[in-house]
Amino acid sequence: MLRLTLFLPMTMALCCAAESPKQKSKSSADASNMSSDVHGTLFQGPKSLDAGAATARLAGFLPPAVQSERVPYRSFIDERVFGKMAKDGVPHAPVSTDQEFFRRVTLDLTGQIPAAADLRAFLSDNSPSKRAKLIDKLIGSPAFVDKWAYFYMDLLRANGKMGRGINLFHYTLRESLASDRPYDDFARSLINSSAKSNYVVASVNPIVREHVEGKPGQEEGPDDLRKIHQMDTHDELSILFGRVFLGINLSCIACHDGAAHLEKVNVYLSKQKRTDFFRQAAFLGSTRYIPHVERTEAIMGHSLVDDLAPGYNTKADSMLRMKRLGGNGAPKFILSNEALPAGAEPRDEFARMMTGHPQFARATVNMFWSKLMGVGIVEPVDEFDLARQDPDNVPAGWQLQPSHPELLNQLAGYFRKNDHSLHALFRVICNSSAYQLSARFPGEWKDSYTRYYARKYARMLTAEEVHDSITIATGRPGSFSGGRRRKVANDEDPPGPTVTMAMQSAMPRAQGELKSFMSAFGQSNRGTPAKPPQASPLQPIMLMRSPVVNDRVLAEKDSRVQRLLDSYKDNGKVVEELFLSTLSREPVPEERALAVSVLDKDRVTGAQNVEWALLNLVEFLYNF
Repeated sequence: MLRLTLFLPMTMALCCAAESPKQKSKSSADASNMSSDVHGTLFQGPKSLDAGAATARLAGFLPPAVQSERVPYRSFIDERVFGKMAKDGVPHAPVSTDQEFFRRVTLDLTGQIPAAADLRAFLSDNSPSKRAKLIDKLIGSPAFVDKWAYFYMDLLRANGKMGRGINLFHYTLRESLASDRPYDDFARSLINSSAKSNYVVASVNPIVREHVEGKPGQEEGPDDLRKIHQMDTHDELSILFGRVFLGINLSCIACHDGAAHLEKVNVYLSKQKRTDFFRQAAFLGSTRYIPHVERTEAIMGHSLVDDLAPGYNTKADSMLRMKRLGGNGAPKFILSNEALPAGAEPRDEFARMMTGHPQFARATVNMFWSKLMGVGIVEPVDEFDLARQDPDNVPAGWQLQPSHPELLNQLAGYFRKNDHSLHALFRVICNSSAYQLSARFPGEWKDSYTRYYARKYARMLTAEEVHDSITIATGRPGSFSGGRRRKVANDEDPPGPTVTMAMQSAMPRAQGELKSFMSAFGQSNRGTPAKPPQASPLQPIMLMRSPVVNDRVLAEKDSRVQRLLDSYKDNGKVVEELFLSTLSREPVPEERALAVSVLDKDRVTGAQNVEWALLNLVEFLYNF
């Protein structure tokens, strides 16, 4: 049995080779060998990043379960997804069990593993609407807000370049998610905000974060303007807004024409010119980015943003790209060729055009569909080729880009109809049978099934999800301090609040061993766009040797192991609770017998080792 064979070597490694998780004297070579034995199966098989192929390998670690064969159509999502599979003769997985669904949706919506008591209550509920009720309960919850605020802080690369404004922006972002602020309104506020200080106006902080520090003599103008390279900052913001809000990567045409460069990559962008990018960036041409000066010192990250600049200079030098070679500097929206109306405020119009264009809704729903379903309807989510979206007008020699173009447009229409509500979008996706399919697939899986969404795809937990789930499983919370950033004369920025979960932090602030642990699992430093987490040989070594895990599984300091040993004399009950609290399921008979035998030999050490082993399972590190 795959599940048992993975559990056996980890438990035996602890029982036979170590007295307790505190012993860390094994050599790196020994740890590497243990890693190969315990986790080797994760790195075997085809070297494919395909979500379907990866899930086909990983789902074998799950215990078997009886599932319903009937798949009800709950919305237009199911009509499109299952209709296409029926038309093309593609089989699909059955609907997930309640146990499988409960852990999945809790992790997807909140980034946390569920509590054992909540799982028991859900499983005992016989109401046919219990899944919908659970989804409603999770959406908008504090943990939901924590997860998606952290996601957006990563997406916008919120870091020290915002100065102290990062905490204000994080707070406002959380409030927007909790109240379900219309997403188009949120986007407009990030595009057109002005402020005398980003420490006071939260929404201007993403603009301040994108500033490009200048060099003396780099541009004409007063010294306070030269501290920030104005034209390059316009360009960086144009690229950011295009990527985040339109799903389009404008980086290439920021440097050169698309012709003779992008024909094999993106048909639409291959026909755009660098001057088209200039005119898009020109909506920001009147914007100034001025660092706050205190006692003759320019405080980078503490900035004024206004709209008193003379306009976009199409001949200005660049610190990041080739010199601009001139051209029309009048604002024009790249997707519609709409020019700036006479007398209008450029950034207000830019925000209106961007959020009002159909691509804004398409890009948004595709991004969140990808997060919940594992694969976007368009992949990558920020590489839309607008010339390949219409099934009836695909350029010769190319394939249609979206896997389900009608579904993409229907989702976008649903999003607009519901006032750009993220809560409504999450709700309609998670309530669909397409989302609720099992990761287990009967029969032979073929790679060609992936774009059909014929099963639920496994995803690796993010670094923050791994950490926070470890703290929940063990009952030992973490500690993340805001820290102090910059000393100004005799004053110092006050420390940020201390929080217990990684996803409650405004930015990555782990230190020492915890920082190494988080880095191993792919935590973004927000200097570059965050990447999806990927497995590496360093991760199992960290899980086996790091105090982030080892100190938390000890029967001390009110840990879960300590509380369970104090509460139950029955070792079988201790084992059952450890499984429920860590994997959100009961052990299969073979696992139970093995784990109980370990506790029977030495109750304290055995319980510690069982908890350690569960945290090291592939099953713990992935959401199925």
